[in-house]
Amino acid sequence: MADLEQLKQKYAPVLHTLEVEGAQVQPLTLDGEQLVLTATVVSEASKDRVWDSIKSVDPSFADLKHNIQVVPGTQTYTVQPGDNLSKISKYFYGNPNKYMDVAKANGLSDPDKIKVGQQLTIPQ
Repeated sequence: MADLEQLKQKYAPVLHTLEVEGAQVQPLTLDGEQLVLTATVVSEASKDRVWDSIKSVDPSFADLKHNIQVVPGTQTYTVQPGDNLSKISKYFYGNPNKYMDVAKANGLSDPDKIKVGQQLTIPQ
């Protein structure tokens, strides 16, 4: 018989991904032998990263019943070493060419002038 704590441990990388993505996660439960995971993320790119995490834990995910929905919203991101707006744009939108959307949302006149530790608003 499935154990809730064992399944939470197995899918801990997925739960971490959801946390990093700023997802809203409902309390985890069991449905028979499956872990029930219901979450809301703010973009399709975020949903894709969660989905990739699920497949990396268990490609068959037979013991997981998931419902990941996209409800568009605004995210924030803290600039990391080596980041540029194209890289950040690719991460959030799957398209590096949307970097000017991020620049405009943050009032950046020069998209090349971001600093490590800077908080950026990522528009929908």
